[in-house]
Amino acid sequence: MNQLIDRREALRKAAWLMGAAISAPAMAAILQGCKATPELSYTPQFFTEDQARLVSELAEIIIPKTDTPGAKDAGVPGFIDLILKDCYKKEDQDRFLAGLAEFDAAAKTAYGDSFIYLEPEKQLEFAKTQNEAAIKAMNEDRSAPRPFFLMAKELTLLGFFTSEPGATQVLQYVAVPGSYKGCIPLSEAGNGKTWAS
Repeated sequence: MNQLIDRREALRKAAWLMGAAISAPAMAAILQGCKATPELSYTPQFFTEDQARLVSELAEIIIPKTDTPGAKDAGVPGFIDLILKDCYKKEDQDRFLAGLAEFDAAAKTAYGDSFIYLEPEKQLEFAKTQNEAAIKAMNEDRSAPRPFFLMAKELTLLGFFTSEPGATQVLQYVAVPGSYKGCIPLSEAGNGKTWAS
């Protein structure tokens, strides 16, 4: 009698033993725990850590890192956290948080997983559909509160273009502007970049 078990038989027996010993919720927790959770680049003051990760990933999809810094590099997630905590009214904070939860729930419905765990291509695809739906909703009822996605997009753009990387590496920036030059070639006028204010 051969005492050696081939690999397939060993895996079959191990799976049978594991299936009897581990419940479905425990298995789901183990599988969820195997996913790489995005790291936070700041300590959230307003958001929970899960909300902060979601906002960070969404901001990075809105302004991704290319040859210029992305939203995370510019500190946009921390900016959004601080602005919501210190500047928004309670009802606007609640509306943002409710929209954030609905956004993630819609991602789970569409793709079967939280937005932060989706592949970048699926995140971009989902963000585009959410953006289009938000613009359509805004156009249909201008008196309605601003949709969540447009709130998030607005805060991301504001945070990015008022950050040092956004103002100095994407926009034109001169700390102390010089003299007025009325007629110069475009290449000397910033090659079409907008001025940072």
